[in-house]
Amino acid sequence: MKKTPPLVLINAVGLTPRLLPFAPRLQKIATQGWMRPLKESLPAVTTTCQATILTGKEPSVHGIVGNGWLFRDTKEVRFWQQSNHLIEAEPIYKTAKRMAKAKGTDFKCAKMFWWFNQGADLDISVTPKPYYGADGNKAFGISGNPQPLADSLEQKLGRFPFPSFWGPMAGLPSTRWIAQASAEVIKDENPDLTLIYLPHLDYQPQRLGVSGSNIPKLVAELDEASAPILEAAKSIGARVWVVSEYGHCDVKEAIEPNKILRKNGFLLTRDGPFGETIDFFASRAFAVCDHQVAHIYIKDNKDVTLVKFLLEATPGIQKLLDKEDKIAQGLDHPRTGELVALSDPDKWFAYPYWLDEKRAPDFARTVDIHRKPGYDPCELFFDPKLLFPKLKVLRKLLGKKLGFRTLMDLIPLDHSIVRGSHGLICENDEDCALLIGDGPLPTPGKIPMTSVHQLLMNALEIAGV
Repeated sequence: MKKTPPLVLINAVGLTPRLLPFAPRLQKIATQGWMRPLKESLPAVTTTCQATILTGKEPSVHGIVGNGWLFRDTKEVRFWQQSNHLIEAEPIYKTAKRMAKAKGTDFKCAKMFWWFNQGADLDISVTPKPYYGADGNKAFGISGNPQPLADSLEQKLGRFPFPSFWGPMAGLPSTRWIAQASAEVIKDENPDLTLIYLPHLDYQPQRLGVSGSNIPKLVAELDEASAPILEAAKSIGARVWVVSEYGHCDVKEAIEPNKILRKNGFLLTRDGPFGETIDFFASRAFAVCDHQVAHIYIKDNKDVTLVKFLLEATPGIQKLLDKEDKIAQGLDHPRTGELVALSDPDKWFAYPYWLDEKRAPDFARTVDIHRKPGYDPCELFFDPKLLFPKLKVLRKLLGKKLGFRTLMDLIPLDHSIVRGSHGLICENDEDCALLIGDGPLPTPGKIPMTSVHQLLMNALEIAGV
């Protein structure tokens, strides 16, 4: 049985219709095919949008309600979990493999740096995965399936530049490496579907905002980095599609709902030798902040009305979604907060809960994406109060190599320096997410992000089996 041509899907985070003209290679794909603006999932954040694209379902079904949420059974807030088993709907690579098997054929998928790689029913995957030592040390690393894949790619391309994937040094090198590694996988493995995550546009627009960034330069860099993928796809006769998760917007200031809840007696902390931490068991209410969306978890339903009244009076909060609103937005799931707060378009939510900076937890001044009970874009900056911060990094790294324990406390607590964000559903078609493809034209105008899954299935000619 003859197979349909392979398909490569590039996830170019932050690419919008307005920015596409600065990317001539990617724009050519649109010119030869079609481009449609997408209506994002709510929240319009990485893991939620990726899960929506992969499953074709809303967050109320697939369960990925943000980059992090409260795990109610353990009362822990966890961000950036990687287990594929957290997705409660069937992703396209599992559906395609099941349907291909029913037709008496096979289906091979490669998933390069998309989230939820671990434990996924994939033939090929590479994902960031540091090593954590018993003494508190962390060593950068990537993980692959099959297991030798990550090592072989690093032997060929050099070590994955992990510091440029996230943190104050995040930038182009990680995107270039992922693109080159993906090109190698495409040529060597010839997958039926290759999913590639290129994060370059997700850094500077968050640091400086869209208006403060050199957007033409950044988009041109992304476009150039994608060249090896396009060449590899051409070499095996693959089609190339491009999708994005959201566009960025300028923001003026942050809202701190946890401080409001603490001052009003809802949030309680436990003080200790490493600073204050939230007591999630004792607190009546707290916020898990994720860009322009915050989940408000409330222990007793009797407090919902009071908490809603308190936060509705907070400047910068555009709307609080209750049960009916969450149903209407496709966000009603046990993992969501009893209320979900949306910021004004020029605001975002910051997680800090301490009232005295001296009692801030030690992890607050570090890049620590798993320990913080909220997303922290301050991790994209070196603390401007530090003189020669990179020299301080080298000194601390030298101390680690010599066997000394050290705290990489290089991150600012002042979130006023953050000038860009995302998370709300974009109303302007020019500044929202996009999908570029070929073949039959989809519905004219903006299409929902949930439709991407079916369009991919149609392109792979495996729908309806």
